[in-house]
Amino acid sequence: MAGSVDAEQEYRWLMQAKGGDRAAFARLVSAYQGPVYNLCYRMLGNPAEAEDAAQETFLRVYTKMNTYQPDRKLSSWVLAIASHHCIDRLRRRGADVASLDVEPVAEAVAAPSMGPEDAVLRREAQDEVQRAVNQLDPAYRVPLILRYWHGLSYAEIAEIMGLTIQAVKSRLHRARLQMTAAF
Repeated sequence: MAGSVDAEQEYRWLMQAKGGDRAAFARLVSAYQGPVYNLCYRMLGNPAEAEDAAQETFLRVYTKMNTYQPDRKLSSWVLAIASHHCIDRLRRRGADVASLDVEPVAEAVAAPSMGPEDAVLRREAQDEVQRAVNQLDPAYRVPLILRYWHGLSYAEIAEIMGLTIQAVKSRLHRARLQMTAAF
């Protein structure tokens, strides 16, 4: 998830950051800024709000470093902080929107082989998927995003969300049923 950096190196950075090493914390932020922003953007659907949420996530990571348990994957811990923060934001604003579109820059540059009609059809399909996902409760939206946009395993999602693997499977199943019903 965090590129070519291994878990042991990330743990060393975390320990150094706990000791006050700002450069070590900056390396952690650098390693996770992409995945955290991506999760926030897909949960919140607004680039500016996603950026704010990602910054808040790293502030929380910094202030909660002493709560990290070494038996957990660092990536799961960081993404859990991000997803909980995004869920809080969604609850505060009434859970109105969450985009699962491709990144805005990638969206602007259509595939060269794609003609205008194909691009319109693709966009319409993406809009339908987004509308269906927007209707999902965050309890179903989070595992769906983590599974299909971040490629996480059931075990990783369970760890991030504080659920059992069976509960994750159940939520994903319900989310897929609701998505299917929307079409």
